[in-house]
Amino acid sequence: MAKILVLDDDQGMREFMEIMLTKEGYDVTSADSPVRAINLCRKTAYDLVITDLKMPKIDGIEFLKTIKDHRPETVVILITAYASGETAVNAMKEGAYDYVEKGGSIEELKQIVRQALLKNGLVSDQQVSKNETPETCFCGMIGTSREMARVFTTIQKVADTPANILILGESGTGKELVARAIHANSSRSRMPFMTINSGGIPENLLESELFGCMKGSFTGAYADRAGLFELAGGGTVFLDEIGELPPVLQVKLLRVVQEKTFRRIGGGDDIKVDVRIISATNQNLKEKVKKGEFREDLYFRLNVIPIQMPPLRQRRDDIPLLTKHFIEKYAREFNKEVRMISSYAMELLMGYAFPGNIRELENIIERGVAMETSNIILPENLVLSVEADAAEKNIDLNIPDTGIDLNAELEKIEKSIIEKALRKTKGVKTKAAEMLGVTNDSLKYRIEKLGVE
Repeated sequence: MAKILVLDDDQGMREFMEIMLTKEGYDVTSADSPVRAINLCRKTAYDLVITDLKMPKIDGIEFLKTIKDHRPETVVILITAYASGETAVNAMKEGAYDYVEKGGSIEELKQIVRQALLKNGLVSDQQVSKNETPETCFCGMIGTSREMARVFTTIQKVADTPANILILGESGTGKELVARAIHANSSRSRMPFMTINSGGIPENLLESELFGCMKGSFTGAYADRAGLFELAGGGTVFLDEIGELPPVLQVKLLRVVQEKTFRRIGGGDDIKVDVRIISATNQNLKEKVKKGEFREDLYFRLNVIPIQMPPLRQRRDDIPLLTKHFIEKYAREFNKEVRMISSYAMELLMGYAFPGNIRELENIIERGVAMETSNIILPENLVLSVEADAAEKNIDLNIPDTGIDLNAELEKIEKSIIEKALRKTKGVKTKAAEMLGVTNDSLKYRIEKLGVE
């Protein structure tokens, strides 16, 4: 359990922080003065210290210097009501991990504390705080929706069984994360997790990648080499895009599944292997079986336990949480002050189809953070797929060979939708806003911005 010290001369703030962090599962001590906090730090090795910036006699920066001189490994987070760029620079120079504003988001503070402890190896990325349910964050997957809650629950139920698992879902839904979570929560977690994309390697090389080869068995085989199944002994093999596996290799894989043995290319000896197989596909394997493109016996052997990953458009409640996570990730990576997304920009995301799912959302936010010059992502820095949004709304688009202005086309689509809503409501903006699922102020802003008559 991570040990945290909270320093604040405000009793109410101090007590609130102590209660909140204790509920998160940390061992929390509080102090009302820097002198008392320094004495506590001399007696106890705290993993993380949260300190107010403005205090009598010794301010947070001076306290930070003292702590770092005494225990350089201690993580320090500053809390201030007077946040500024200069404050941040001074704090970081002296070794602070981060700083947050008083009165800001409690969830943001929890996230910063968790990330600070994770970064320094003080908690595992698989640890979940006491009041954070598996539905919120589980092995790197984020979600509060019922759809993801079912996925998390299934993972916990089946992780420590030997059964083979087939993960189904569109591209970009996080199938590999599910496979890694299953491995991490199984008794095989200390053994290798080996992954291969069945459709990403030429057929003539895929067999040697999976099963290995003997020296001289084919051109380029200059030495004996172990394949994926040998290297994963005792662990897990993740076969991504299993629907792309060629028929010849389907037969050889079936033997591994049934008999737990295989042969290297050019080898004469059977090699015994103990692995758990997790497969994934974005294709309809049942249809491929009907068409004779995928072996039925292999399908049933791999599909002992199916896990269906929902597309992002079916779990829209998770979009704000995922957006926040990606903003924090890329703000740190790009060393930017971007902290949030505007409500108008969030509404655009909530109404978008996301054909590329979470991978597309991450790409959109990464680009938005990179392009943004303020501390908030604005609508003009969100680049959404015009074709996907048009298809969702049955809008016909013609793209000339010379190309288009993406933002201008998006604005045309949005303007057209608003005009239709206003015509239906005979110009009553309150009803139009309700029909479009936005606030009155948001609709007024859009009408003015887009020049809607």
